[in-house]
Amino acid sequence: MKDKLARFALALIDQKKAKPIVLPYADAPGYWFGGGNLTEDEEGTIYLVGRYRNAGDSRTGLSQGERGLELAIFRSTDGGGSFQKILSFSKQDLDLPGKRVISIEGASLCLGEGRVELYVSTEKDGIGYPREFEAYQKRGTGVWSIDRITAPTVEGLKEGKIEPFFSSSDPIRLHVKDPTVVRLLSGRELLLFCTHPFTWSSSNSAYMVRESGATEFSAPAYDFFPRGSVWDVAVTRVTDILILPGGTGGLQESVGLVFYDGAECLRPHEQNPQGVQRPRGYSCEEIGGLGWFPDERIQQVERVSLYEPLFLSPYGTGTSRYVHTLKSKRGLYATWQQSSPSGSQPLVMHRLGWDDVHKLLS
Repeated sequence: MKDKLARFALALIDQKKAKPIVLPYADAPGYWFGGGNLTEDEEGTIYLVGRYRNAGDSRTGLSQGERGLELAIFRSTDGGGSFQKILSFSKQDLDLPGKRVISIEGASLCLGEGRVELYVSTEKDGIGYPREFEAYQKRGTGVWSIDRITAPTVEGLKEGKIEPFFSSSDPIRLHVKDPTVVRLLSGRELLLFCTHPFTWSSSNSAYMVRESGATEFSAPAYDFFPRGSVWDVAVTRVTDILILPGGTGGLQESVGLVFYDGAECLRPHEQNPQGVQRPRGYSCEEIGGLGWFPDERIQQVERVSLYEPLFLSPYGTGTSRYVHTLKSKRGLYATWQQSSPSGSQPLVMHRLGWDDVHKLLS
């Protein structure tokens, strides 16, 4: 089963066949677009959300660059052949009273019946660290939290009210970011997100559940997918779950494919020239891994990429991260940030037709 899922995932996340769909504002290290998702309405219009990031260093605050400076929503009416920007949010657009946005992070667009939700994570000042850990907060930095904007339509989000959705004061999980909403076959929804401690020494995953017909999510479930033991010992950030129904190819029951970003280090690591040279991944240059679980039993998730990463860009630093998928009548789409020869990270996309999906899983 693991071998079959790995072959399928590598065919979907095809590093050579993928095409750039949104370029960053500069073709240089530290510039990228991504950290969002694709979604489709009933008429077949595809929407894409993500954030533009310019060079900067979150360890030393805003003085070291612009960093996450714009949240953007694109629309495609030709099945993903082309995308046009329809909405743009600046940092100031996402400010809350008394809490100024320093940087924009991951976001997720969720379409429901008569209701559109946009979940967006930002780093804000005006929050502060818990008293006993105040010395750990560097000048010019803030705390990550997740907000939500609701509107009747995607286009109406620009006029929607932004409200706090989730934050944390627990030093173990002080920073929360990169929300992703996944709809299960049962109608339940998972909201996945990433957590960091007050020291930023690791990257971990959590999720909330919203029952079918409900408007709000449950309390978070933490540590369902602990960091790995080898190449992903420092980072395990789940970015998407792809649900494959039973009967897809040779699958007897539904399967959840867990895409995640992993890394062995938080800083570039000099390797011994006499040792095996291998990709390690580090903060902002993570590499990709895969897990799986049967049916909707997410607590039974297992790693497929146990000893080494599964997804590596053939260019630049090798980073391949923030995978997101979309099931459409036209086929199965995947987007991700892929390192380029220059070190920038454009958002790339690849699509498999459903005939190919069934063949790969047979």
